[in-house]
Amino acid sequence: MASKDNGSTGSPGDGSPLTGKAITRRDFMKVAGTTGAVVAGAGGLSSFLAACGKSSGGGSSSGSGRTIKVGFVTPLTGPLAAFGESDQFLVSQWKAAVKGGVKCGDGQTHPVEIIVKDSQSDSNRAATVAGDLVTNDGIDIMMVASTPDTVNPVADQAEALGVPCVSNDCPWQPYYFGRGATPTKPFKWTYHAFWGLEDVTAVFTGMWNQIPTNKLVGEMWPNDADGLGWANAKTGQPPLLTAAGYKFIDGGRFQDGTQDYTSQITKFKSGGAQILSGVFIPPDFVNFWKQSYQQGFKPKVASVGKALLFPAELESIGPIGYGLTTEVWWSPWHPFKSSLSGQTTQDLCNAWTASNGKEWTQPLLHYAVFEVVVDALKRATNVDSKENHPGGHQEDRPRRPSRDTSPGRPERRSIRSRTSAARSSWAACGSRAPTYPFDLKLVDTSHAAAAPFNVTIPQNGKLVAIKY
Repeated sequence: MASKDNGSTGSPGDGSPLTGKAITRRDFMKVAGTTGAVVAGAGGLSSFLAACGKSSGGGSSSGSGRTIKVGFVTPLTGPLAAFGESDQFLVSQWKAAVKGGVKCGDGQTHPVEIIVKDSQSDSNRAATVAGDLVTNDGIDIMMVASTPDTVNPVADQAEALGVPCVSNDCPWQPYYFGRGATPTKPFKWTYHAFWGLEDVTAVFTGMWNQIPTNKLVGEMWPNDADGLGWANAKTGQPPLLTAAGYKFIDGGRFQDGTQDYTSQITKFKSGGAQILSGVFIPPDFVNFWKQSYQQGFKPKVASVGKALLFPAELESIGPIGYGLTTEVWWSPWHPFKSSLSGQTTQDLCNAWTASNGKEWTQPLLHYAVFEVVVDALKRATNVDSKENHPGGHQEDRPRRPSRDTSPGRPERRSIRSRTSAARSSWAACGSRAPTYPFDLKLVDTSHAAAAPFNVTIPQNGKLVAIKY
């Protein structure tokens, strides 16, 4: 659904976020593995899917091939569990889609086994279970999603152990800069697609521009992989906010799990901040927002990443959550279909709700990582060979998946693979869905509609200042 792939890495004058200089096709091929992600995923992964699996001898004869093992690391428990809430459901969807196996490029139909590990919302454990999947379970390919605290340690393990890894749901800057990539030190095995901080900042400031304020933002960036990426003075939000005409008060690098936010709230109140923003783990924002109410900090608009994605977290906040805003990177209204089953995004949401009675949730986007894996398998002419690894044949690397996926076809620009985002606000559900107390309304989808994404998503709400 994005612009057609014509071999270009961006529009004329498009600059690298690393150097500010235009990136040529040759330059892109040198660093595509660093954040090139799913763009290269289908083309690059197909030549080295069996990094650790047992050899079947290759070949192109028809019949049954060996089992392909796919590992999936997800935060099923702990403070990031809202991100992993739908993942077991997605695994059941994936298994149903490939129950008869996948016919690979070698002409054989290979059974697919998916092995799930719980990170418990802990970066160290995420790295440990990723290592176990490779060394003990013998997986051929890794999948991971759910914030830099999950994605980065898993991707690092895959990189170190020589296993291809497909990921999403992590801004590309923390993924790229946070893992120490440079143009001369690219990643070889890890592939990623998600929006960047330039996108979420454009989404947030686009909402703020609709409400009269003093353009002073109280920013809450924690001392974790996400917060450090968002707060970075060179590659994070600060220069993007300044360029958009906003000033900010930095609340400082607070620890995840902080219980008392009096110092930050006092700082924002005394500084006159009329906007609140930042990125919290879900339980922390619940505490922060309740304390803000108690201490009289009443911003006109509050746009928070990560914590406000989930209806269950808004239910924890209660009525004071109405009017809070966040980014939207997947919804029932996105105009895409599954490459595995033909389901629309609305169909997938309906299946999720039918399975447990719960309201749709944005991490259903994670469905896409397995779509990329299957697409790559269908291309693989020898699931055991590493001879044609694109590290040696860079011309194979910058390729899109051969078909659209449930969140669309990732856009390739410069050295990153980006997906679109829209603007949203939480409102009372009313008659449309009276079963649920909160409804996520799309209040502006212009960022997704603009180049380079060119995705039309219907707007179904209007942004208003928070009512106290």
